Amino acid sequence: MAVAGGFDLHRGQLTFDYVDTGTGESCRGRICPADRESLRGWLRRFDGVPDVEFAVEGCTGWRYVEELQRAGITPHLAEPAETAGLRGSKRRAKTDWADARHLRDLLLDGRIPESWIPPAHVLEARALVRLYKDLLEERTSWQQRVHATLFHQGIPVVPKLGTADGQQRLDAAELSAAGRQAVQAGLRQIDRLNQEMAPLRRELARLSSRQPGCRALRKAHYGIGALLSVAARAELGDYRRFSSSDDAVRHTGLDVTVDDSDGRRARGHIARQGPPVLRWALDEAARYASRPASPDYAYFCSVRDRIDGQRALLPVARKLARRCSHTLRDLDEDALLPAA
Repeated sequence: MAVAGGFDLHRGQLTFDYVDTGTGESCRGRICPADRESLRGWLRRFDGVPDVEFAVEGCTGWRYVEELQRAGITPHLAEPAETAGLRGSKRRAKTDWADARHLRDLLLDGRIPESWIPPAHVLEARALVRLYKDLLEERTSWQQRVHATLFHQGIPVVPKLGTADGQQRLDAAELSAAGRQAVQAGLRQIDRLNQEMAPLRRELARLSSRQPGCRALRKAHYGIGALLSVAARAELGDYRRFSSSDDAVRHTGLDVTVDDSDGRRARGHIARQGPPVLRWALDEAARYASRPASPDYAYFCSVRDRIDGQRALLPVARKLARRCSHTLRDLDEDALLPAA
C-alpha cells in the first residue's frame, strides 16, 4: 500500500496517524469537528493517490468507513477486543495518538483482526430492528411500572392492560389519586409506543417477505417469523466468514466460557460477546420450542426436566443459530442480496 493509517474515533474529534510507505514520511493530527463533512474534506488530500488504506476500530462511530469507501480508500474494520489484546501485557500509555498509531502499525504488519463491513442494506435493516427492540424494551419497562404501582396499592394482577377487560378492571380498581395518575401516565406511554411500533413492524414484515435470506429462515425454522428473520439475517451478517456453525454460535455470544487450570474448572457463564439483538431474536425463537408442534419439543422437554425451563432455552437457541448459518450458507450469494 502507498499510504497506511489508523483512525481513533470520538464524538469531539477524529485522531489520525498515517505513513507514506514510499517516502517513510508520517503524519498525525486531529479532525474537528467529528462529522462526515469535515472528514470528507480532509480525505481530499488523497485524491489521485493509489492504494490508500486506513484502519478504524469497530466501536461506536465506525460507519465513518462509508466516507473512506466513497473517497476510494480501502477501509479495514478492526475487531475491538482482539485489537486491544494485540497491545500485549506491557503497561504503556493509552492515548488517542497511541490508539491511532497502534491501528496504523497493525495495518502495516498485516495483523489487523478484520471485522466484516456490512453493505448499506444490511446496516439499514439492523437499524430498523434495533429501533424496534429499543421501543419494545421501553414498552416493557412501562408495563412493569404500571404493574408495580398496582401491586404497591394492593390491586390484583391485570394481565392484559391494553384490552377492554383490562381497562375495565383498572377503572374499577381502588387506587389513590396519585396511584391512578401514575397508572394512566404509564398507559399513555404504552399507547404512544404501540403507535410507533405498529408501522415499524409492518415495514420489517415487508422487508422479511422480499429478502431471500429472510424468506428462507422463515420457511426452514419453526419459531422464526417476520421480525425475528430480519433480526437473525441482519445480525448474523456474512455467513462466509464462519468456518463452521460453532463459529456462528460464538458470534452470537451464546457459547459458554471455560476457565480451566490445574484440574480446577470454574463454573462457566454465557460469553455475551456478540450482538445483543441476535441473542434476543434467538431466545424469542427458542421459546416456541415449548410448544408440542415444535420439532425441538422433545429435546426441550428433556433438558427442562433435567434442569429448568428457562435454562433449557439456551441449547435450543444454539441449535437455531447453527441451523440459521447452514440455511444462509445453502442459499449462497442469494442470502446477501438486498430486498427485491
